[in-house]
Amino acid sequence: MEELYRQIDAMEGEMAKALCRLVEIPAISPASGGEGERAKAQAIAEIVCEMGLPSPERYDAPSPGGDRPNLVVTLEGTKRERLWIVTHMDVVPEGDRSLWDTDPFKGLIKDGKVFGRGANDNGQELVASLYALYALKRSGVTPARDICLAFVADEEMGSAYGIQHLISLGLFRPDDLVVVPDVGNERGDFIEVAEKAILWLEFCVLGKQAHASRPEDGLNACRAANQLSVALDEAYRRAFPEEDRLFSPPVSTFEPTKRRANVSNVNTIPGREIFAFDCRILPSAGNEAVLKVTDQVCRDVSNQSGAKISYDILQRTDAAPVTPVDAPVVKLLEAAVGDVLHIKPVIGGVGGGTCAAFFRRTGIPAAVWAQEANVAHEPNEYAVIEHMVNEAKVFAHMMAS
Repeated sequence: MEELYRQIDAMEGEMAKALCRLVEIPAISPASGGEGERAKAQAIAEIVCEMGLPSPERYDAPSPGGDRPNLVVTLEGTKRERLWIVTHMDVVPEGDRSLWDTDPFKGLIKDGKVFGRGANDNGQELVASLYALYALKRSGVTPARDICLAFVADEEMGSAYGIQHLISLGLFRPDDLVVVPDVGNERGDFIEVAEKAILWLEFCVLGKQAHASRPEDGLNACRAANQLSVALDEAYRRAFPEEDRLFSPPVSTFEPTKRRANVSNVNTIPGREIFAFDCRILPSAGNEAVLKVTDQVCRDVSNQSGAKISYDILQRTDAAPVTPVDAPVVKLLEAAVGDVLHIKPVIGGVGGGTCAAFFRRTGIPAAVWAQEANVAHEPNEYAVIEHMVNEAKVFAHMMAS
């Protein structure tokens, strides 16, 4: 292990440059206005080739915006058992560029960090998994089991063209050990074994557009939408006060988020408003109960305001079974984290949204871990290089153990 760790320490600068290289390829979903992951998949394949690792197998998922690539790199070990490390290639858009101090798609190394969109989510872990495998090859270590690195598409938009596609192809076995390094903290002392249910709801409020000086001629959709948003917020919190200390935070959360542009001038009453809620729901509550509350609130506000109200479910993910705390993958990960970081990890649940849930639904008890700053999706997103090096050591420990 110490030799592997020395190899990884020696490659720190190389790892940072590789992360910069990937940051500069904006693998944004076509649904968010991007071109998908094809260019980034090609760059990863080139890096794998430069390392002398086995060539990636490619599993494209057909989609309306063009095929979405998924890559799998496999290094054979001494046992039939397989260890998978699953990271995602896609990133979210940069958001308001004026809030960035640097170009979000120009990787910048500064103060022990790599700045850029996707550096933290999920480029840091993608590079760490690659260099862990590279360290094994350079050290002449045959892994204890087959090592499979999966670099998947579409994680940020629900994984239909990513991990769900790979699962549908039958790539995984019930006895596979699966790690999804997509949630973590600065200390690296948290292993995630459970996720909340997810509902993304987009509401459409229709009124009647009119001149702002003659409000009696219209029906202000902005006012009705504001009323609806507040009513939903209060109703959700009132209906679902339960706590579960396995999760952080321990309650269901209901956050109003995206709001579409309405009219372009001040003196026009808008006739349509569209806004969204991001709901992360404890398994004890469930999505169906939230939808019943949603339906009732929409009816009530529609009757009070006169506006027509409808909503679409943009994403729905029901809570998956919990990975047992004594599952082999959890124990393997726990031992690796302890050896590298000299800490005993806490095991618990999060708000949800990783590929691990899809594995758990198929009976594969996946575990989630990373050591990272909590800056995903933020302006000036960054990855701490020391964290990336530590992650590579943890993955290498798991591969060789």
